[in-house]
Amino acid sequence: MQNLKWVLNLLFVSLLHNFVHSSSAEVICSSKDRASLLSFKSSIIKDTTGVLDSWVGEDCCNEDWEGVLCNRATGEVTNLVLQCPANEPTLYMKGTLSPSLGNLRSLVVLSITGTKFISGSIPNSFSNLTSLRQLVLDDNSLQGNVPSSLGHLPLLDTLSLSGNRFSGLVPPSLGNLRRLTIISLARNSFSGPIPLTFKNLLKLESLDLSSNLLSGPIPDFIGQFQSLTNLFLSSNRLSGGLPVSVYSLGKLQIMSLERNGLTGPLSDRISNLKSLTTLQLSGNKFIGHIPASITRLQNLWSLNLSRNQFSDPLPAVVARGFPSLLSIDLSYNNLNIGAIPSWVRDKQLSDINLAGCKLRGTFPKLTRPTALTSLDLSDNFLTGDVSAFLTSMTNVQKVKLSKNQLRFDLSKLKLPEGVASIDLSSNLVTGSLSSLLNNKTSSFLEEVHLTNNQISGRIPDFTESLNLKVLNIGSNKISGQIPSSITNLVELVRLDISRNHITGGIPQALGQLAQLNWLDLSINALTGRIPDSLLNIKTMKHVSFRANKLCGLIPQGRPFNIFPAAAYLHNLCLCGKPLPACRKTMK
Repeated sequence: MQNLKWVLNLLFVSLLHNFVHSSSAEVICSSKDRASLLSFKSSIIKDTTGVLDSWVGEDCCNEDWEGVLCNRATGEVTNLVLQCPANEPTLYMKGTLSPSLGNLRSLVVLSITGTKFISGSIPNSFSNLTSLRQLVLDDNSLQGNVPSSLGHLPLLDTLSLSGNRFSGLVPPSLGNLRRLTIISLARNSFSGPIPLTFKNLLKLESLDLSSNLLSGPIPDFIGQFQSLTNLFLSSNRLSGGLPVSVYSLGKLQIMSLERNGLTGPLSDRISNLKSLTTLQLSGNKFIGHIPASITRLQNLWSLNLSRNQFSDPLPAVVARGFPSLLSIDLSYNNLNIGAIPSWVRDKQLSDINLAGCKLRGTFPKLTRPTALTSLDLSDNFLTGDVSAFLTSMTNVQKVKLSKNQLRFDLSKLKLPEGVASIDLSSNLVTGSLSSLLNNKTSSFLEEVHLTNNQISGRIPDFTESLNLKVLNIGSNKISGQIPSSITNLVELVRLDISRNHITGGIPQALGQLAQLNWLDLSINALTGRIPDSLLNIKTMKHVSFRANKLCGLIPQGRPFNIFPAAAYLHNLCLCGKPLPACRKTMK
């Protein structure tokens, strides 16, 4: 959708240039069109963008009305483009789409995107916009059924309704829009099959129906869309095999079919998709071998076949196989790879994901380790020390090696400067945390996962230079107290120190971590009270103080007094909601 927005922005700028310079004559906008725009403005009950504040005066064509363009010869509105930035949550419009917009009979482009809170339905009057070529209503709160009358717009080439709350069937009438090159209905709640009438959309270049509730097979007629470059059908309930006709789409660049119920094998004909750059099939039920012909795809740079039922053997990759590959994910199939294949070690890959592939032995040497930015080899049978292995990856940002049989001293681990996330959970790691979390720790480090190891020592003091958001160190042999310097972790979202040997009290300073939403201190030897300062944390969604030596009144405010009682059980004498009331001497 980013490409679509870029195209629309470019078109808007181009049209603006043409209309501004096509005539120097002063134009007064049509009074009828002005009334229609003001009717829309009145249907917006709140506008924090300030855009509609510019809609004043008699002339809507004088370039002062933001988002409005006119035909300079007739004074009729031809473009209405209102776009709120998606990354600015405070900027929005609240209201409905006024049926009066259907009176803008010369409208060519109607784009109202990212307003977040424009709700209600698409007015049936939009079927009167017979000059319309682009209708883009992305990222609003529109709901209900999409009116079948939209299929009566003869010139429409772009229809994008993604990121709303539409439901029901995809209207079969949309198959009448034979000029469509782009259609996006993504991120809604459409159900039922892909309409058979879509077989008429032979000019399609981009089809995005992802993140809905669509069911049934992928229609065989998709192979007739010979101009198709983007096919997004991920996160639906589609079933059946991949139609043979799909392999005839010679211009297809991106095929994303993730998270469906698709099954059957992949055909050797996949090598016919000569323009393919991205193939995403994860989270389905594909079976059989990965076809050897896939390695002949000259432009393929991202391959994700994870979480299927592909079986051994992997295809042999000759010297010229996968010439453009940068990212590969074969995780969680029925693969018994053993050693990491030489072609994976030798290629200049940025992402390697081979989780749950039954890898064995020690870590191999990568030929081009500096290219790697993300590595996931979790849930395998790898052994030994990873210190030297990681040191060579100078540009790696995310490392996941959990659920292996790694055995090394944490004090020997020196993380590359740019690492943001390291996961060594469920291994045999020893040593203390002080070598990993100290005043030399990179400010890039945001997530540390060390749960279920044999780490000992104390929790170190935290310096202000740390930007940790996640610290999971549960199920180890860590002792000592929670340092009050934990307040320096101002970005912390999740803290799990459960199942250790932590003693002392819960520091009052913990209540200063305003972003914290997950706190697990269970199964330690903590004493004293649960500090009321924790009530200052308004984002908390989960806590557990279970099985410590805590006593006294549980903080009596939301959410602490409505968490399940299990979060407080097996302590010395905690009381107050959700546990029984305290005796007067204990409050």
